[in-house]
Amino acid sequence: MLRILSSGPLSLVQDLGRYGYQNVGVTTGGPMDEHAFLWANRLLNNAPNDPQIEITLGQFHAEFTKSTMIAITGADMSPSINDIPIKAWQSYFINAGDKIKLNNAQTGLRSYLAIKDGFKAQPILNSCSTVTRDRLGGLKKNGDKLSDGDLLDYSETSHQIINRVPEKFIPNYTQQPLPLFVIPSYQYELFPKDQQSIFFSSTYTVSPQIDRMGYRLSGEKIKCRQPGIISEGIALGAIQIPADGQPIVLMRDRQTIGGYPKIGCLTNESVCRLAQCQPGSKVRFILKDLFQAEAEYSVESIFLKLNNGK
Repeated sequence: MLRILSSGPLSLVQDLGRYGYQNVGVTTGGPMDEHAFLWANRLLNNAPNDPQIEITLGQFHAEFTKSTMIAITGADMSPSINDIPIKAWQSYFINAGDKIKLNNAQTGLRSYLAIKDGFKAQPILNSCSTVTRDRLGGLKKNGDKLSDGDLLDYSETSHQIINRVPEKFIPNYTQQPLPLFVIPSYQYELFPKDQQSIFFSSTYTVSPQIDRMGYRLSGEKIKCRQPGIISEGIALGAIQIPADGQPIVLMRDRQTIGGYPKIGCLTNESVCRLAQCQPGSKVRFILKDLFQAEAEYSVESIFLKLNNGK
């Protein structure tokens, strides 16, 4: 078992998400930073969907009761094992009785703690991803975040080879302003040319109003010829422009439909990068070709699955 000694502000069990139920109002959920999540499982030669713990802001402390292999990716939270500092983006062997700590996030916002063969959690609608708003998933299957004293089961494992993520795949969470790549939506033409120009030439600030549902940005206002549309399905990374003209980027726990016009949609890579931005971070939007974005995503997806035994 993994015994949670301090769960921190927000620690959630996550797999890759709950798909196939948006038509009945159930959002996908899943890891905010899919890039970091997938690499954590890759380091352990896990199946891509094996459950992990997503740790937001840090202040996480836990004890292992069985030997295993673990991996930590994502934000820099000055992790340590038995108070000995370790590095993120690599795997480690854990003995029974070892304790892990993740402190306050220094750069980035979310870390991922993966364990060999994944944490054991019962799925709801084919996923154990925790979505607190929908009261679904997680350790107790009711959407609750992890709490002090919780016990997560896992399989005992002997020592295995230590793996590290190649440097080129480790993001720089300090880049300012952070470039976010945007694929134009089919409502793009509802925004006049001068408004499109403002959107792509301005620097926006990540506001304190951020959560797993969406990131509200502040900066130059954007005007649309049509202030509202008939409510429709919403994709991950969609950039809504509400009446106040301040962009809202919709994230993993987004609502399934919405009626604000959308100027575009972030690429998957940019969603992951935005998910690691703390309030006050600066971002800029850059136009991206759909086919180029698909090709780049395919290349990394192939690399992640290479030699994955499952």
